[in-house]
Amino acid sequence: MNSVSSSSQLKIHLPHFSEPHSRNVSDTRKLQLPFSSSSFPTLYFSRSLGFPFRSDFNFAHWSSTRFVISKCVNGKSSDPLEPGSGLNDATGPAQVPKQKDISIVKILKESNSLLPHVVLASTLLALVYPPSFTWFTTRYYAPALGFLMFAVGVNSRENDFLEAFKRPAALFAGYVGQFVVKPLLGYFFGIISVTLFGLPTSIGAGIMLVSCVSGAQLSSYATFLTDPQMAPLSIIMTSLSTATAVFVTPMLSLLLIGKRLPVDVKGMVFSITQIVVAPIAAGLLLNRFFPKICNAIRPFLPPLSVLVTALCVGAPLAINIKSLLSPFGATVLFLIVAFHLSAFIAGYVFTGLVFHKAPDVKELQRTLSYETGMQSSLLALALANRFFQDPLVSVPPAVSTVIMSLMGFSLVMIWAKRKE
Repeated sequence: MNSVSSSSQLKIHLPHFSEPHSRNVSDTRKLQLPFSSSSFPTLYFSRSLGFPFRSDFNFAHWSSTRFVISKCVNGKSSDPLEPGSGLNDATGPAQVPKQKDISIVKILKESNSLLPHVVLASTLLALVYPPSFTWFTTRYYAPALGFLMFAVGVNSRENDFLEAFKRPAALFAGYVGQFVVKPLLGYFFGIISVTLFGLPTSIGAGIMLVSCVSGAQLSSYATFLTDPQMAPLSIIMTSLSTATAVFVTPMLSLLLIGKRLPVDVKGMVFSITQIVVAPIAAGLLLNRFFPKICNAIRPFLPPLSVLVTALCVGAPLAINIKSLLSPFGATVLFLIVAFHLSAFIAGYVFTGLVFHKAPDVKELQRTLSYETGMQSSLLALALANRFFQDPLVSVPPAVSTVIMSLMGFSLVMIWAKRKE
């Protein structure tokens, strides 16, 4: 054997023995193992063979087994019984591979997968035991929504926007679905709630207000669960609608419900700037100029976002439980379900007609269906509580917060199973 480096190793195949090998006692030495147990057979080391063997070992049966032995140093074999030789040394090649540790950071990052279950659990808890959420009063809605917007900003980058801007037609279609199709549906259901079902005017105004707000951040998460490759497009759609909601939402509210209830356009613009624009900008700037801080806090944002979303879903339902149990509560629930169902269907069908030649038309249909059917009901709820004196205006946004989440994630499960 040629002289080689002591740090390298050689893998050899044993020749096929027709009979079990045996050695004289004088040619062997007992191998001292780092443990003592009667359950392990006695091992002997043969200098002529150069590796340990069991006294009852059948070499014919294991003729193809590979052994790893230490190479020579200056042409002389190193004694495997010496420390550091690799046979009985903990740092040698005979180490047992350790099982992969479960990372706490990974668990935190993947906590978003619990969001559908948390939404359902918070809904049931709010119905069964309302005091569990009534402490989360309306004054916490705006900060909670601001935190969700900040989390979006921290997890956004310039490249995501650049990639999405390469599909202007899809972005425009999503914008039309959010601020044209959806407000028309909201106006329709708001009108029939008053004229056909005889509900108070405030209920109709609340339905219209829900249809005027921007897309929900949950739509991007739903898109990620169904079609991960479409998530950047969904993010930019939601971001565009959120950014322009500063001007579009007050104008649509004034156009649709201005004659029925007073609307403070300047106050709404200022409120949306505080709740939406400032947190997203802060997250983007922090991610851009202080990436180490973002990397430190990013693993904790998903579980906190899940907790905040659970509070934002359960609290409106618990606080308005009396209104939901009122004589017109079932009617409001029916109208909100019909509004969201119509928006989901309209977004899906509209996209299929416009982009029927696109290679990823199905993915686009699902993405724009989420964008049209899911909107920031929490923003509508915050605006209703702040700018409308009648508390009934906040009932449709409160119901929409729950129904929109449940229907959206139900579609996630349905479409995900169909893809499988």
